[in-house]
Amino acid sequence: MTSRGSKVTARPSSEARAVARTQTLIKGTGGIGTVRKTTLPGGLRVVTETLPSVRSATFGIWAHVGSRDETPSLNGATHYLEHLLFKGTGRRSALDISAAIDAVGGEMNAFTAKEYTCYYARVLDTDLPLAIDVVCDMLTGSLIVEEDVDVERGAILEEIAMTEDDPGDCVHDLFAHTMFGDNALGRPVLGTVDTVNALTADRIRRFYKKHYDPTHLVVACAGNVDHNKVVRQVRAAFEKAGALKDPAAQPIAPRAGSRTIRTFGKVELLGRKTEQAHVVLGMPGLARTDERRWAMGVLNTALGGGMSSRLFQEVREKRGLAYSVYSYTSGFADCGLFGVYAGCRPSQVHDVLRICRDELDQVAADGLTDDEIARAIGQLRGSTVLGLEDTGALMNRIGKSELCWGEQMSVDDMLAKIAAVTPDEVRSVARDILGRRPSLSVIGPLKDKQAARLHDAVA
Repeated sequence: MTSRGSKVTARPSSEARAVARTQTLIKGTGGIGTVRKTTLPGGLRVVTETLPSVRSATFGIWAHVGSRDETPSLNGATHYLEHLLFKGTGRRSALDISAAIDAVGGEMNAFTAKEYTCYYARVLDTDLPLAIDVVCDMLTGSLIVEEDVDVERGAILEEIAMTEDDPGDCVHDLFAHTMFGDNALGRPVLGTVDTVNALTADRIRRFYKKHYDPTHLVVACAGNVDHNKVVRQVRAAFEKAGALKDPAAQPIAPRAGSRTIRTFGKVELLGRKTEQAHVVLGMPGLARTDERRWAMGVLNTALGGGMSSRLFQEVREKRGLAYSVYSYTSGFADCGLFGVYAGCRPSQVHDVLRICRDELDQVAADGLTDDEIARAIGQLRGSTVLGLEDTGALMNRIGKSELCWGEQMSVDDMLAKIAAVTPDEVRSVARDILGRRPSLSVIGPLKDKQAARLHDAVA
């Protein structure tokens, strides 16, 4: 009973309280697109970047699942599932899916990484509703039947064989194993012949239901798009599939953790009858959330990011010991890798490793010159902008940013971060990262005496 004069207000139901929340994250100016985000009831996030000056649109759905989320017996399940979502839904066969996008001259594909998976289609802006319908149908209505699992198993085994036939690619999987060991980050994204052969339709279906909940997904769309129309079409597609079941559900937070890599001085050799020896010399790097990543990017560019880089000049230009030599960084939620790759004749492998190690040691001790740092900053700023010149790259940027960081950064802010890197910051991160004892992965036809000397490179 209420006292006289008081007002009784009915408490709204959870369905009534759960409304779509829309924010403008980046206001487009001077050719930079406007980025908006809507969180739908059910926890599904929709992020768009609108560029009225283009005639294409790329639509993608990012899933917060990668090979890192697999147990040893499930190794390869995320990638297997990526294949199976193209095999048919309750509304479309595999042919219907591919034919729908082909008929409008579009492109459709997907990729699996260690911490996320992405499915996307790039089409003319007028065909965006079709792309949204097809990709959403794939993500919400996949059948995953036994027959398709058996057929696709053969294709995946061929993909594994193809990768193993490319030692320049395979050596990076070996390096991940060298650094992380036999755990989720150290295992290959594709899985192995044994784990792929052991996966069943039932296990993959359970994996699908667990990791493809709307709270684990980010929808990203870039190009000549209208944010509100995209939101309405996505919401209609997910509601039609019955995927937005809990209106009060909230998106999961970006992946976090506090992993420390303690692998130093380890050597792994995989003997193969190849014409070249393929090597990766490296050490622990930085997590993708580490604020020093901007300085690390400048360091990586100066060391092995282009034709004027130290490693390219010393190994290829001055001595002709390798055709391909470069450095790279990989950042995960809680850790990272830095590596130097080179492919060379087996007889030259020790010379190449000695030069690479000497350069890393020298930069760790003395740092880079101011001229090298200034040139690397300019190169990194230019490549950042040039790498975002198509709608597919823009979709990747906003989708990954929302999934991995939970926020968006404008291109201007990114360029400002790079430009603000100081020589002292680069030298500091060089001491911290390059000053560690490296580990080494090698694939090639090395003889016993050559193999025995590999430990000299990490001593």
